[in-house]
Amino acid sequence: MKIKFSVFKSLATVLGISVLLHAAPAQADGIHIATEGNTFYTLSKQYGVNMNQLMKSNPKVQPLNIYPGLKLIIPGKAKVATSVQTEVVKPKVITASLSVEPKSKTVQAWGKEFSYEKTIQVKATAYSSAASENGKWGPVDYFGNPLKLGTIAVDPDVIPLGTKVLVTAHSHPGLPKKAFLATATDMGSAIKGNRIDIFIPGSQSFVSEFGFQYVQLYVIQ
Repeated sequence: MKIKFSVFKSLATVLGISVLLHAAPAQADGIHIATEGNTFYTLSKQYGVNMNQLMKSNPKVQPLNIYPGLKLIIPGKAKVATSVQTEVVKPKVITASLSVEPKSKTVQAWGKEFSYEKTIQVKATAYSSAASENGKWGPVDYFGNPLKLGTIAVDPDVIPLGTKVLVTAHSHPGLPKKAFLATATDMGSAIKGNRIDIFIPGSQSFVSEFGFQYVQLYVIQ
């Protein structure tokens, strides 16, 4: 009886360990802080996870609206995600400078000099890649290109499509400070006259913080 009990006890111990092993939780999901150039495809390759599974884990993230600083869930890759995250080096912050020379019609921004044809003051709004703001065609510009930082919607009668401008006198955390280069590649039914709509990567609520602003445009030659 003693031997049998000992065997039974051993079996119970083994079974108990087995049950504990089966009851152990699966590896927790990880968090990835998005950087410039991240897409669901590149992240699936980086972490070795299925792209569809990755997209299902982030149902509120639109594929064409992954912007730096966005938190993404990496399913079952906690250790990898943590190690990669700790290796991310914060980009060096560069303060923009803006210098205008009206006589020579040149403007310097971000260490570069541009020759401009004219200046225009316009009333500006901002839009995101949300479906409610982009109609049936989705988050693309008038030419079918994905929306990106530097895309602006214009009235072609005032600013022809394809025109490059230096946008200044704006204020929003999602835009470069003091100045940024943009191209008129989009239109909107509400954008008429001296109006522009600036695309800003980010959530709809984040972009809406822009409100209405009067900005100065330098039409680049």
